[in-house]
Amino acid sequence: MVRKGGATRQAIMFALVGALCALIDYGSYSVLLAVEVWVHAAKAASFTLGTTTAFFLNRRFTFGVSAGSGRQVTGFALLYLSTFVANVLVNALALHLLPPFRVEFAVAWLAAQGVATTVNFVGLRAVVFRDGKPGGVGQRVVG
Repeated sequence: MVRKGGATRQAIMFALVGALCALIDYGSYSVLLAVEVWVHAAKAASFTLGTTTAFFLNRRFTFGVSAGSGRQVTGFALLYLSTFVANVLVNALALHLLPPFRVEFAVAWLAAQGVATTVNFVGLRAVVFRDGKPGGVGQRVVG
């Protein structure tokens, strides 16, 4: 059932939250690379920072859930764990396949982020914050 502010509104909010989280992710990735942290450790740390921010902002602003249930936290953790693995692997694969050039790390980061973003929206909407579940998107926050 589509409600006022359904999938389209959620997709827009997800994109806005995602843009902010991407800035946090890429900014921390860049800083860690600049101080010569191993590239895969830098990617893992930056993903974790962006992900933590994403949970709280998406829960509240994208899916309108005021408080996380244990089911949501567990679902989110499992979704983002699998996305984390995919993100780091896509980043590593892209770096392996790309020839060395000025922005190879940025291109690899974009490829990894694109895969992770798609998987995350589908998983959050269909599983973690799905309609009809206690505390899910059917339980809108007022204000």
